[in-house]
Amino acid sequence: LLQMTKAKIGGEIVVGLDIGTTKIVAMVGRKNEHGKLEILGMGKAPSAGVTRGVVTHITPTVDAIRTAITKAQDQSKVEIGEANVGIAGQHIRSIQHGGVLMRKSLEDEISEKDIEDLKQDMYKLVMLPGEEIIDVLPQDFSVDNERGVLDPVGMSGLRLEGNFHIITAQVAAINNITRCVERAQLELMGLTLEPLASSEAVLNEEEKEAGVVLVDIGGGTTDVAIFQENIIRHTAVIPFGGNVITEDVKEGCAIIRKQAELLKVKFGSALASESQENEIVVIPGLSGRQPKEISVRNLSNIIQARMEEIIEQVYYEIKNSGYENRLIAGIVVTGGGSQLKHITQLFEFITGMDTRIGYPTEHLAHTSENKDLDEITSPMYSTSVGLVLKGFDELARRRITQPDLKQKEVKQEKKGSKIFDKILRFSSQALDEGLN
Repeated sequence: LLQMTKAKIGGEIVVGLDIGTTKIVAMVGRKNEHGKLEILGMGKAPSAGVTRGVVTHITPTVDAIRTAITKAQDQSKVEIGEANVGIAGQHIRSIQHGGVLMRKSLEDEISEKDIEDLKQDMYKLVMLPGEEIIDVLPQDFSVDNERGVLDPVGMSGLRLEGNFHIITAQVAAINNITRCVERAQLELMGLTLEPLASSEAVLNEEEKEAGVVLVDIGGGTTDVAIFQENIIRHTAVIPFGGNVITEDVKEGCAIIRKQAELLKVKFGSALASESQENEIVVIPGLSGRQPKEISVRNLSNIIQARMEEIIEQVYYEIKNSGYENRLIAGIVVTGGGSQLKHITQLFEFITGMDTRIGYPTEHLAHTSENKDLDEITSPMYSTSVGLVLKGFDELARRRITQPDLKQKEVKQEKKGSKIFDKILRFSSQALDEGLN
């Protein structure tokens, strides 16, 4: 078993850990002088203990995390002790809530620390039994009577109000993820909702401002995040993904799961009408049995039926958000499921919204060192790249919330040095007197 020290990843290097239904990915990254992300190494392992985004078997999940971490360490030459971890699953819920902070002085400007204090107050809200707040996302603010302020830092005012998008998860699911991470000898840097991580990796600022829907089709879940005017407006997790399509192919074609997955990836299409009627795929028979012939048109019919069901649920979430007619940038589809042929056409047909595939290249640096890591630009690694980016946000938050701690340490050092100076002076005085 891999034994790792608890040394924290500092400053410029962050590790993202995506505990997915089909795979577990550990990604090590740092930011260059231009603020772009350089991926130093990546490790992945098949995920055996996760069902629909939720950890259901601890031991195989821990083993897979260790395997992924070991590969990432070997490739990046970085010892990993802390990771920013993604969370998903049907248990995820989001609510809107407002908070108020009364400030003491009009003379002092509103600082990032004031906003952080207001955010931290939201974590004290009473949730339903068995639920816990995992993230608080600011939407907009009011300063005294001035409403609709997006960034109040630097303004003067006594009453600071904020509207927040609050994301909750089941305590049991959080505890299972935490237990797996800790058993793999890692420290938990933070938990990030996976659609938010993916949106960080594939969306640009113009899309977020114009209004956009991010749809991340994973193995076990389809995650939805809606942005408008650069503000997160709605999040949802749909408990269906690529694995359900594979199961349908397996049942419909009467073949084993491994063959069903290969068929889906190589010959599958989200639009049956785009497949040739007379195209046939021959599957080898089991244990010397006769080969099986499968029509590509029938295969695509099975895939389209399930894909339509998933897209209908995504469209329901879009309408439920109340922003259906304000999403100028349309839909961005990412995740492993987005690699299905003709998927954008099916999304456009059902929703009537412009659709593109999202690749995690928005913030990635292109360096000669990353030649071996070309596969990270695949949509299936959007969440992993986003978790690294969100890890840097967490480091920035720590710098805001812990300046007092550093000042105390400096004061303690100064205080300690003064006492040491006094002892030194007293010792030298006693020595001089003794010699005299």
